[in-house]
This record gives sequence, structure tokens and C-alpha cells, in this order.
Amino acid sequence: MSTGVIIALIVFVAAVVVVAAVLTLLTRRPQGGRTLRRRFGPEYDAAVAQHGGDTRAAEHDLAERVRQHGSLRERPLEPAAREEYAARWTAVQEHFVDSPQEAVTEADRLLAELAGERGFPDGGHYEEQFAALSVHHGHHVHGYRRVHRAAHTRTPDGHAGTEELREAMVEARALFQDLVSPTREDTVRPEEPAPDDRPHLPRVLTRRHAKGS
Repeated sequence: MSTGVIIALIVFVAAVVVVAAVLTLLTRRPQGGRTLRRRFGPEYDAAVAQHGGDTRAAEHDLAERVRQHGSLRERPLEPAAREEYAARWTAVQEHFVDSPQEAVTEADRLLAELAGERGFPDGGHYEEQFAALSVHHGHHVHGYRRVHRAAHTRTPDGHAGTEELREAMVEARALFQDLVSPTREDTVRPEEPAPDDRPHLPRVLTRRHAKGS
């Protein structure tokens, strides 16, 4: 074998090794901005805002959430459990009419409990649970953040504004519906269809009351 052929073979093998290394790095690198934005939805913008507009830091944070919680598989709910949670959420909404602050606190606890039953980290560790939820329900998780903040934050007079609480409840309902709705893994018998997971909202939650009314 001539020296030229040997050199050509060495160059070819080296090129193959380099290409393989590049492909490996590309497959292992964190998800890019477009992928993260698609996955997290509004939570992507919230993360950027939390990092003071630093997109790179926000994407690093979101990619880390995916690394930690992306493999989580949600546990299905039994039809009876879905009915129970739907009834409890309806009761919370009705309670809002008389006691907005208490209702929001109840909604916060209910979401944490429901998320825990679906297989997310325990609600006693809110930050971890929220991070995991954001990976799988990024388009609706902001409502949980708003309810949690409203439940644990007080204004100088001891209560958050009713309108603020109402908006938090309405937004949180989207995540509740995501969590309580049947998944592909759920088995629902035809003679026992899943309950309507979108109960009617009390009027105080569906529209703003005119002042003085």
C-alpha cells in the first residue's frame, strides 16, 4: 500500500471521528430556545423576566428543569378520583363568593394535592413541584403560581384585592383542568364517562361586577 493511500485513509478515518464527535455533542446539548419556548409557552417569557431579560440564563434554568423532570410520567386518576376533585373545585369556586381569600388558599392546597396524586413532587416542596409541573404543563402553570402567591401574600390591610384573587382563580382553573382530565393511560368505561371537568364558574368569577352593585 502506497504512502499516499495510507495518508488518505488516515485523513478519512479522522474525518469520520470528527463528524461522529460533532453529532454526539449536538444530540447531548441542551434544548434550544425555540424548543424550550414551544414546550414552556408563557412560562418561557416568565423565566426570562425572572432573570432580568437574560435569555441565556433563563434557557439554562428551563433546560435544567427538563433534565430533572422531563422523564416524569404522570399517574392516571381513577374516574371516582376525578369526580371527587371536580366536586371539590366546584365547592372552592362557590366558596369564593363569600370568602375570596379563603377560597384561593383552598385552591392552592387542592392543586398541590392533585399534582401530587398525578405523580409530581409533594406539594410541601412548592418550588420543586412547580418546576416539574412547568415542564409538562408549561402553558397553564402560571395560574398555580398566581394562586400560590395570592394564598401566601397579604397586603397591608391583611387581604389581597378581590379582583386580583378572582383573576388568579380563573387562571389556575386551566391547570386544574389539565391535571384532572383523562390521559391516554386512563381507562374510562363507556357506561361511566368522565365527568364534565369544566363546571360553571360562579358569576363573581366569570365577570367583573360594576362598582356599587
